Amino acid sequence: MLSRIQEDMKQALKAGEKQRLGTIRMLLAALKNEAIEKRKELDEAEILTVIQREIRQRRNAIEEFAKGKREDLVNQARQEIAYLEAYLPQQLSDEELEKLVRGVVDELKASAKEFGKVMGKLMPLVRGKAEGSRVQDMVRKILG
Repeated sequence: MLSRIQEDMKQALKAGEKQRLGTIRMLLAALKNEAIEKRKELDEAEILTVIQREIRQRRNAIEEFAKGKREDLVNQARQEIAYLEAYLPQQLSDEELEKLVRGVVDELKASAKEFGKVMGKLMPLVRGKAEGSRVQDMVRKILG
């Protein structure tokens, strides 16, 4: 995964795609910082976690930019999200996610009070394939 990101950076540099290049460089910096913090090379799951964190930061920034009526920055952040999402595996559809959540709830025979238990079992199954807030909403819907 890391080599793919580095190769994409070279391609963006050669093609003169400044925004894509900047986004990939920020991602590589975030990955390097995470590796330094953990004092080891990142595995695939950790790389996906960093990518998702970067996407979440940009989604939060979009909300703030929209409040400030900065449409140019909103569009830039959306484009950066699109570049970053290219590194994530295929996202689960709502139907697939609901089926997975129902399977875990049935397996654990969970009640509404066992939200944390369901989330703990579910998150490793959907890592990289669904955003945490989306999973939480689905679990609340099914348990509630």
